[in-house]
Amino acid sequence: MSGKTAQTAGTGSGPGRILVAVYGIFALAAGARAGVQMATRFSDAPVAYSLSAFAAVVYVLATVALALGGRTSRRVALVSCSIELAGVLAVGTLSLADKEAFPDETVWSVYGQGYGFVPLVLPVIGLYWLWRSGRRTG
Repeated sequence: MSGKTAQTAGTGSGPGRILVAVYGIFALAAGARAGVQMATRFSDAPVAYSLSAFAAVVYVLATVALALGGRTSRRVALVSCSIELAGVLAVGTLSLADKEAFPDETVWSVYGQGYGFVPLVLPVIGLYWLWRSGRRTG
């Protein structure tokens, strides 16, 4: 396998490449959005913009960890995807329950509605892929 471990091939190759690419795109999108928001109007919605920056960091961690796929990387990916899922569920619920708490949207507002609900589905797919590739590679 050209020097790669079976676990690396399990998370960062085949369909895992698509997952890594989508996470990378979301890392760039969330990071760019947060950067612009924080640089131009941070005082308008500091919590929302900070949450978008946090989401970008989580996406970066998940991207790198899924791409590497080693034992430690799999654990980092598992934690990243779990934090992402918890975040999108919590922020999504809070953004619906208390609209005044979020005067501007985050990546995770309304369960990622502004991004076609991909932020809600992506961690579920990531966790499933980690489980499936872990079972397949042992």
